[in-house]
Formats: sequence, C-alpha cells, structure tokens
Amino acid sequence: MKIYRDDRKEKISAVICNKCGKRLLVANGTVMEGVCSVEADWGYFSGKDGEHHSFDLCEACYDEVVKSFQIPADVQECVELI
Repeated sequence: MKIYRDDRKEKISAVICNKCGKRLLVANGTVMEGVCSVEADWGYFSGKDGEHHSFDLCEACYDEVVKSFQIPADVQECVELI
C-alpha cells in the first residue's frame, strides 16, 4: 500500500506490504528496496465488475506468492539504460 504526501499522488512517503505489513525503505520519494506493485481493473464476467484493486508486496512476500503458482511467472533479464 502506497502512502502519498500529496493529493496528486506524486510523492511517496511510505510503502507498506499488503501481505506481511512490512514498511519498506523510502528515501526522498523513492522506494529503496524491491517492491511488486499490482493494479487490476475488473470488468464484465467477474464478481468484481467495475472495481479497481491495487496492492504492494515486499520481495519476500512476492517470492512466497510466486512459489504457489502452477505455471511459473515469465522472468526476463532487463537491461538498465544509462
């Protein structure tokens, strides 16, 4: 769960893992450790039609959730651009 300093949601003041409650390190509005942010808009044919869900997971909780998948997540190397 992201907590913002401003109404326009531009400056993050805190990120808390929705699963375990861990408060992640944030410095000057930047998250300084691994976080998985999920956004889902539910549509027709779901029991959540018209709802928007969002949550954040720390890296340990992400690893725990992914281990339960029947089909592994697709993982690709990312190249950082300078």
